[in-house]
Amino acid sequence: MSRLLRRASVGAAILGLVAVGALRAQTEPVPGIDNTAFGTTSAEFLLLGAGARGAALGNSFAALATDPTALYWNPAGLAEMPRPGVTISTYDYLADTRYSWGGLAFPFGGGQSAIGVQIGTFGFSDQPVYTLNDPEGDGTTYGVSETFVGLTYARNFSDRFSAGITGKFISDRLGKTDATAIAVDFGTSFHALIGGRPIRASFVVANLGSGLQHTGVGLDVNVERQPPPGQQQIPQDPQPSRYQSEAFGLPVVFRVGLAYDFVNTTASRVTLTSSFSQPNNSNATAGGGLELALSDIGQTGFSVVARGSYTYQPDNDFAQAATPDAGFATALSSDEDLDGLALGGGLGYSRGSFYLGLDYAYRHLGILGGTNVFSATVYW
Repeated sequence: MSRLLRRASVGAAILGLVAVGALRAQTEPVPGIDNTAFGTTSAEFLLLGAGARGAALGNSFAALATDPTALYWNPAGLAEMPRPGVTISTYDYLADTRYSWGGLAFPFGGGQSAIGVQIGTFGFSDQPVYTLNDPEGDGTTYGVSETFVGLTYARNFSDRFSAGITGKFISDRLGKTDATAIAVDFGTSFHALIGGRPIRASFVVANLGSGLQHTGVGLDVNVERQPPPGQQQIPQDPQPSRYQSEAFGLPVVFRVGLAYDFVNTTASRVTLTSSFSQPNNSNATAGGGLELALSDIGQTGFSVVARGSYTYQPDNDFAQAATPDAGFATALSSDEDLDGLALGGGLGYSRGSFYLGLDYAYRHLGILGGTNVFSATVYW
């Protein structure tokens, strides 16, 4: 192993220890009490993913990502891109909200390095404003607009190890208030052969950064000054004041992924994936996925892919949390059982260095229902 590879491996190990320590140090542990920091982070849209392929395979896709969506899932995978590419995706999320993502990446240095840029947006608009004084609405509307922009650099340190880092700028606008933050993602990828078949392992820490603290005219209020104790209220104009908001941290997540090709030929591939994720705002999750691919069908240049995964999310087991010993099913049980299920597929066409891929994924969010993700990828 070269000196450069040893240094990169040591750096990854140190960062991993720091990240795990930061995740465990959210609160001082109290025996017998769940110390998970539920509901304490902002910018949750940073966890919505990128691309239909990643949506169908879940967090385990971090070990497999070597296309433009590696900008999001694992920046280290960007170093393995064979040629320039771009991916755009749209996610029809809940309650008429939409999340859109796009990424562009270029390899350089003879394939030793790669750079890329990504952008993700989430939000909604024209929602009525309700207040204590106007519970039926005050006639005005508000919107939410959340955006992040990321710049990534990745490098192959050997034929088996690559690493990448992403710097992100995050903007969050809620009504008449806004906030900004910066964050970094760090990822590594180890790839080798077992029995002549590829195996990949990934390590990713995402969204390490500053918190979001909102400011703006939406926090301005007029307050009546209270008289000193024992004195009567004197008529006066309300005094202009401003609420002071607190900063909320970002949703930091630590992911470990593994992918192995049980079948890998020029015409077909069968890949099994698995993952473990530990966010700082909920309990750990684990999952697995399967991807089946047929390439250059009938030497036409067309390819077809089918994907599926399941992620176990203990925080979403509402029935168990509410009535662990009830011993009966509820009307929502069937939906709860499907929570974490994702299915998808794609079609591709390749000719020379040109490639066009169209992908779709369906994600079931339990009692919240199903969602759809569409994406398109182009190489040249």
